[in-house]
Amino acid sequence: MTAAPQDTPVVIIGAGLAGLTVALHLADSVPVVILAKRELTEAATAWAQGGIVGVLGSDDSIESHVRDTQDAGAGLVDEAAARFIAERSAAAVGWLVEQGVPFTPDDSGPMGLHLTREGGHAVRRIAHAADATGKAIHDQLLAVARRHPNITLRERWMALDLITSRHVQREDVDKGVPRVYGVYALDIDAQRVETLAARAVVLATGGAGKVYRYTTNPDTSTGDGIAMAWRAGCRVANMEFIQFHPTCLYVPNAHPQDRGFLITEALRGEGGHLKLPDGTRFMAAHDERMELAPRDIVARAIDFEMKKHGLDHVWLDATHLGEAFLIEHFPTIHARCLKLGIDIARQPIPVVPAVHFTCGGAVTDLAGRCDLPGLYAVGETGYTGLHGANRLASNSLLECVVLGQTCAADILGQASQAPAPLPAWDESQVENADEQVVIAHNWDELRLLMWNYVGIVRTTKRLERALHRIALLRSEIDDYYANFRVSRDLLELRNLVECAELIVRSALMRHESRGLHYSRDYPQTLPVSFPTVLISERRRR
Repeated sequence: MTAAPQDTPVVIIGAGLAGLTVALHLADSVPVVILAKRELTEAATAWAQGGIVGVLGSDDSIESHVRDTQDAGAGLVDEAAARFIAERSAAAVGWLVEQGVPFTPDDSGPMGLHLTREGGHAVRRIAHAADATGKAIHDQLLAVARRHPNITLRERWMALDLITSRHVQREDVDKGVPRVYGVYALDIDAQRVETLAARAVVLATGGAGKVYRYTTNPDTSTGDGIAMAWRAGCRVANMEFIQFHPTCLYVPNAHPQDRGFLITEALRGEGGHLKLPDGTRFMAAHDERMELAPRDIVARAIDFEMKKHGLDHVWLDATHLGEAFLIEHFPTIHARCLKLGIDIARQPIPVVPAVHFTCGGAVTDLAGRCDLPGLYAVGETGYTGLHGANRLASNSLLECVVLGQTCAADILGQASQAPAPLPAWDESQVENADEQVVIAHNWDELRLLMWNYVGIVRTTKRLERALHRIALLRSEIDDYYANFRVSRDLLELRNLVECAELIVRSALMRHESRGLHYSRDYPQTLPVSFPTVLISERRRR
């Protein structure tokens, strides 16, 4: 029996803040299925330390937040998007409070919340839960979602590709109205691909940080949503702007989770100093805002000083803030570093830049709508124009909540489509993989070449070399994909190589240095610039 339109679920790919916000705003009206390719707790949201922007204080204003967003975005921020999201920031924080998120309180603060300040912000406007805001938000929203009878959580399920009009024979397709009808998804434990029909599909898979060798992102950040949207024919924009967080913990022989541990922007916001090994502060030579400069400036400054002095890292010194203050405001960082033998109250923290955020993504409007009807992208997967050439600290969680709400409202406002018969996944021409080592080798090669050739400072020659190597890797991966049964590792590698090519192609198109993209061949910043928009071959047809 074919399901009725009202029974067809919205399928949300990703269980972080973006996906959970959409789900919780939909679930009272329509069934929702959330796919998480690893454990539900492993979303990138849970790794966010700093907080969420809220224009709440009497010393703050929408105009100030928009101006700070534009300054950080280096001339490529869409002002309408920045204003739209800033105007809804207070309500976004309020909604999270209503859901029970335990933000750090302050009886004298607006809404009873303690607000901190981060790099690029003119005032204190960051609501936070000590230094583990993302985890506090994610844990609470996930608990609410688990209790909702209309939300189905599928752990260890990974989307392969979107089911679009090219898979389905319908009259409306013949009339030139292509759309998304569902998704093919792999049940990782059962090693079985299922066909999931959907009223709408929401891509909330996060960014593509794992395309680089060193990143603060979790293992889930493999660009899945961006790659799927691109393969389906959607536009992708601003992929050259990869944000390197200036201060990632440097512990070369530690566990990978510790090597990717982020030292929050708020530590510099509260007065932490960046120093060379001899104790000299160096940020004054790079920007008058010193440690409070936007992330791209601080990351390039650290990279410059490391190369100039032949260093493996620099130091972030917060010892002058006092042990009591550090334990109260940064308990997670204090405990993690202490576990590794670093007492941040008595010694500086070794830090290096690491890939942190993908500012580009699948092009959407302010309701999260992609180019294909029935397809949405929310959070780091999407490109709204908010982040421009560099994301302002703590705007990411805000964007997830605001766009999650508008996305849900738009889905509910769309007329239900009659369910279409969807073709099953065809495995008749493939066999089990004979050598998994090929995937591991290609994964390592891709991430290393991206780190070496497409890093903080770029050249045209490096980018061209990277594109050539990516083409060779893509050929091997496509051949492997065509001949063997799919696995999570293979699907992630396929998506990563797609995103790597998008990043390099975008970088080659930008003949200037701006924000997070710095080219030695084009060191100047053009007086007028525009977003880099890539158009899929499928869209051209």
